[in-house]
Amino acid sequence: MNRINDDILFKVEKPARYIGGEMNSYIKDKDKIDIRFAFCFPDVYEVGMSHLGMKILYYVLNEREDTYCERVFAPWPDLEELMRENNIPLYALESKDPIKDFDFIGFTLQYEMSYTNILNMLDLAGVPVRASERGENDPVVLCGGPCAYNPEPLYDIADLFCLGEGEQQLQDVVELYNKFKGKGKGKKKEFLRKAASIGGVYVPSMYDVSYNEDGTIKEFKPLYDYIPSKVKKRIVKDMNEVVYPDKLIVPYTDIVHDRIMLETFRGCTRGCRFCQAGMVYRPVREKKVDTLLKQADELIKSTGYSEVSLTSLSICDYSDLKNLVYGFIEEHKSDKVGVSLPSLRVDSFSVGLINEIQKVRKTGLTFAPEAGSQRMRDVINKGVTEKNLMDSVKSAFESGWSTIKLYFMIGLPYETMDDIIGISSLAEKVVDEYFAVPKEKRKKGLKVTVSTSIFVPKPFTPFQWSPQIKMEDVKNEIGELRRSIKRKQINYNWHESPVSYLEAVFARGDRKLCDVLVEAFKMGIKFDGWSEYFDFDKWKSAFEKCGIDGDFYAYRERGYEEILPWDFIDIGVDKEYLIRENEKAKKAEITQDCRMGCENCGVNVNLEGKCFSGAVFNKVQ
Repeated sequence: MNRINDDILFKVEKPARYIGGEMNSYIKDKDKIDIRFAFCFPDVYEVGMSHLGMKILYYVLNEREDTYCERVFAPWPDLEELMRENNIPLYALESKDPIKDFDFIGFTLQYEMSYTNILNMLDLAGVPVRASERGENDPVVLCGGPCAYNPEPLYDIADLFCLGEGEQQLQDVVELYNKFKGKGKGKKKEFLRKAASIGGVYVPSMYDVSYNEDGTIKEFKPLYDYIPSKVKKRIVKDMNEVVYPDKLIVPYTDIVHDRIMLETFRGCTRGCRFCQAGMVYRPVREKKVDTLLKQADELIKSTGYSEVSLTSLSICDYSDLKNLVYGFIEEHKSDKVGVSLPSLRVDSFSVGLINEIQKVRKTGLTFAPEAGSQRMRDVINKGVTEKNLMDSVKSAFESGWSTIKLYFMIGLPYETMDDIIGISSLAEKVVDEYFAVPKEKRKKGLKVTVSTSIFVPKPFTPFQWSPQIKMEDVKNEIGELRRSIKRKQINYNWHESPVSYLEAVFARGDRKLCDVLVEAFKMGIKFDGWSEYFDFDKWKSAFEKCGIDGDFYAYRERGYEEILPWDFIDIGVDKEYLIRENEKAKKAEITQDCRMGCENCGVNVNLEGKCFSGAVFNKVQ
């Protein structure tokens, strides 16, 4: 076994990905800590270092005196080849130590198409990819993140899953493990048994699944009486009291989001029927303006960044956004630190607010109508109208913007071709709105970019029972949309890759897919989210070799009575609410924003809190 060295790094494309030692990274005395935790992001450094959840949990774990958390990213194929040739196991950036010697190897699951990278990273580390083949001396492999809300395709890869928000939950897991460490044979098995009783922890080996003849699930049950039949997600109740980093690692190389990310609140009240995050992150919990301004000030001083991005699922829904933005600008106008907002809802666009932001740094304008027709926007409960969009773009054009991006989805449930053509009609109306503005008020060079992505049904949404659109139908819809766009000012970007098919398969798959994953890994499949490495033919071979039909998971409509692979997880939202929402979608009926009145989704009862229409766990006052 060898360690990474400069001779190896000189041969790869971006050595800064693999050297560590960045400002604000943790360096600890390994002789003075009890627990070593490898926090793994199953993608390249530039993507992983842009992920806020990793930054938060890295900080939280390292604030513990008994724990050393280090970062690990998937090496790009050029370095992986050299590591395998030179017998260099996967290592952590801070110490360069092999992660197979750590207590925990933790993966964050942000995207189904990163699953093969998880297997590849374990193999490169020298750790058996299957949990059932690991021994007492192997690290505990755990997974968390949004994709963990359907953990079953990885049931024999992870030893345990952490469901929900990890700030306290992960500390509970570490503290429990520390009680068993050093106890000898059987310690790992006993730890997993005890861990299954921690709130939000799912240990797959403690549960059994049986199937009907048609391939659907017959029964899902715990193997022992003391194991909970339902695993309830963990949440942070008070966002003002929870630990948030006062320093962030500053990379040596460019990353996707190279700025301070300031989390303003968690959850969403909108109830968009396609959005998994809007359901699984309920209820809304906000930070106070004073808390956010203090956190921003600390992070600016400790990092030197000149831009702060306000993050949440829907930033314009922050109840005191105006005071937050104006307060930030007033406090930092002398040091030229800018503030930015993610994509905007077309019904909450404020030109005055954006103009204030633009005084420091110019940013583009991105809107997400999601669907081309009003009927379809009502189907998905988007809660915006064509007038909202026209009013917003008119204000933007009058204020000097001439570049607008519009995001849409195709393949939504209950969609027709008229809804697809409506996308081009809506984009053309945006162009017309530009030319309706007097010449002296508008900026020259209009450019409207329309982007479409393929809708993927996800667990814990009203559309979790819906089939995905078939690949041949995607091509037809894209073709019709392309032909319907006539205006030269409109640029259309689209994706028709079978990647979305696999995403749908693994998003709603069961335990049988674990064998397909292992087979795909053996075939050398990895970096499926990168077009230059995605190989659909190999994937089809993996399914065939395992005797699994991917269409069963992607294209089949489920009945309400069917047991779904994730039904044992309690996110706080009742299944009956999701069924009601799906039935309303069929009739294009909208559901009001939770801020307007409670719709009885179940969160206020199941999570022992209150929805926004009552009193959120902590709402800005």
